[in-house]
Amino acid sequence: QVHLVESGGGLVQAGGSLRLSCAASGSTFTNYDMGWFRQAPGKEREFVAGIRWSGGSTDYADSMKGRFTISRDNAKNTVYLQMNSLKPEDTAVYYCAGRVRAWRPIATLIDYRYWGQGTQVTVSS
Repeated sequence: QVHLVESGGGLVQAGGSLRLSCAASGSTFTNYDMGWFRQAPGKEREFVAGIRWSGGSTDYADSMKGRFTISRDNAKNTVYLQMNSLKPEDTAVYYCAGRVRAWRPIATLIDYRYWGQGTQVTVSS
């Protein structure tokens, strides 16, 4: 079982940048594909970005492509989400999640069994 802890959220103006981090512990990090999801008030949790266990393949939600970058450092057991050109509609709680590595698409929320506590990102206009 992997334990996940996010950090790096905060308040930023529109057009600004933030970098989220998610530190994993308790299990072999390379056994897991990792994803970032977000949930805004009154909305369902949605996929943001995902990365396979090796770091060799990534996927993004359409609205994040070109603005967000997911990466991982397997030596540090950490996954990152670099967010640029932030918009007010990016305001949400961002969650790091892990699933045992598999060849299924990495955007599927129900595949993720392990979740962090979430970190708030607020983008002001």
